Parts: sequence; structure tokens; C-alpha cells
Amino acid sequence: MSARFKHLAPDYEERVRDSFRRQNFMTLISASLSHVAPGEVDIDLPYRADLTQQHGFFDGGVTGAIADGAGGYAGYTVFPAGSSVLTVEFKINLIAPAKGDRLRAQGRVIKSGRTLTFCDLAVYAITGGQETLCATGQQTLICLHDRPDS
Repeated sequence: MSARFKHLAPDYEERVRDSFRRQNFMTLISASLSHVAPGEVDIDLPYRADLTQQHGFFDGGVTGAIADGAGGYAGYTVFPAGSSVLTVEFKINLIAPAKGDRLRAQGRVIKSGRTLTFCDLAVYAITGGQETLCATGQQTLICLHDRPDS
């Protein structure tokens, strides 16, 4: 159990992975979890032409969706057993074209309270070993106590 997060459930990684498998939208776009740790989740998304806008960049909606997912699951890693997570608010700034072989969204918990949790969001466009920050944001989550994710 991490000293930084007092509510960390011992099976946090299994809970996150099980919930992610039930995310029909993430399955639809072929997103996958690439990193799960206390207060941290990364989601990877391979390039597909059907996920792009008119210039061939990943669509901003897709970029925002994986950022929201990464932050939500980062928060979920530190929530107590028997709870679930919902996004209350998130803001995303698209700061460079999301052009690459894949995207990686990173969610990082910056403060976790009993009810509200706050996360930093970042999305990188990756080609080969070159990463370009293409989006950044912040998110507020609510912990739904005694309402397990099902």
C-alpha cells in the first residue's frame, strides 16, 4: 500500500483492468492500458485512419476521450474497495497536432480526497521514439462510495 494514497485498495490494478475491459468505447477505438500504478495510468492508442479528422491527425474528441480515461483510471487506483469513479469535469488544451503512429494519454493524481480527486492529463503523439506533447489538461473526479464498478 502506498503511503502517498491512504485509500489504495490492495487489488487496485485488477479493478482498473477489469473495468477497462468493460469500456466499450475504448474497445471500439482499440485503446489499451500500458501502465497502471498507484495514482498513475497510461492509455495507448494506435493510429487508425478512421480516428482522424480532415487533416489526418487524431481527432480532438478521441484525444480527449483517452485523456479522460487515463485520468479517471488514475483516480480509480487510489479509491477504496467497493467504490467507483465518474468524471465531474475535465478541460483539455490541444497544443499541437496529434500526428503519429500512436497516442499515449497519461493521467496522474495530484490530490485525492474523500469525495473529489484531481488529476493532471497529458497526451503525447509518438512516432518511433519521438514523443510530442499534443494535449494537456486537468480533471476532477468523484468517488462513488459503496457503489462498486460493475
